[in-house]
Amino acid sequence: MSDSVLTDAATKFGQLLEAVAVFAAILLLVLFLVGRVTGRLQRPLTVAVFLGPAVVLLLVGLVYPAIRTFYLSLRGADSTKFIGTKNYVWAFTSSSVQDVLVTTLLWIIIAPVVATALGLTLALLVDRLRGQAVYKSLIFMPMAISFVGASIIWKLVYDYRDPSQPQVGLLNQVVMALGWDNPPNWLLTTPLNTFLLMVILVWVQTGFAMVVLSAAIKGIPDDIIEAARIDGARGFSMFARVTVPMIRATLVVVLVTVMITTLKIFDIVRTTTGGNFGTQVLANEMYDQSFVQANTGRGAALAVILFVAVLPLVIYNVIQLRKERATR
Repeated sequence: MSDSVLTDAATKFGQLLEAVAVFAAILLLVLFLVGRVTGRLQRPLTVAVFLGPAVVLLLVGLVYPAIRTFYLSLRGADSTKFIGTKNYVWAFTSSSVQDVLVTTLLWIIIAPVVATALGLTLALLVDRLRGQAVYKSLIFMPMAISFVGASIIWKLVYDYRDPSQPQVGLLNQVVMALGWDNPPNWLLTTPLNTFLLMVILVWVQTGFAMVVLSAAIKGIPDDIIEAARIDGARGFSMFARVTVPMIRATLVVVLVTVMITTLKIFDIVRTTTGGNFGTQVLANEMYDQSFVQANTGRGAALAVILFVAVLPLVIYNVIQLRKERATR
């Protein structure tokens, strides 16, 4: 049994190596032929060779799926009947979906602001400590964990057991040690459970915000800092009047980036509560409609709404990044 598995694995590994070798050979041949071309065709051919694959992948991986998703959103549950905008009407008039949109809006407003503010605070504090690289590494470490892994960790933290039994959940253990005899079942208590799930996102994203904002703070010219100190700026005055204005562009980029991540949040809700007990968000509702309730039309409509909601944030983020690069 083990020999056959090893043989099968070796065969697949050999096939993988052959595929990589063929791809490398084709790539080298194309580059060689392009290098031999001279005259007017050299520049357009070079551009086509280097940009062509990227354009094809963009069309196949993004443009076509987006068009097909919009097409499916205009059709019924089994995609056989054209029903126009009924799926969108359902999305904005159904009370259950309205609750989902409100919960998603709470995520977008609260989680990014808290993660960015906490990251900025830690950036200011850690930069004053010796061995700051160690502390930054520890704070940044949750970024190396997937949202699913982070959700499993925090689900154990929020684990509830009857007070008469030995406690596994850290949160239950702490509050009971502080004198709370009968704590609630954290993940089943609405709306507290939504905010507890936001803690997971904040825990993961704070390290990202801290590292980026710390780099921006260190990029403030020393002469500006010295001039502010000569003018009498100290403590909070220095922070509010000098630090924040100088890193405003980076601060906005970090905030918008975390907002984009938050708007697409799916893993945390799916892993912890499955969207039950008032924790449903737009991305998870899209998954449920498409793959649990087998309603392709409604799932596609929610996907289009999610895409339209993310798109302005992405465009704004790109504009801010370009402005920040232009000022450097």
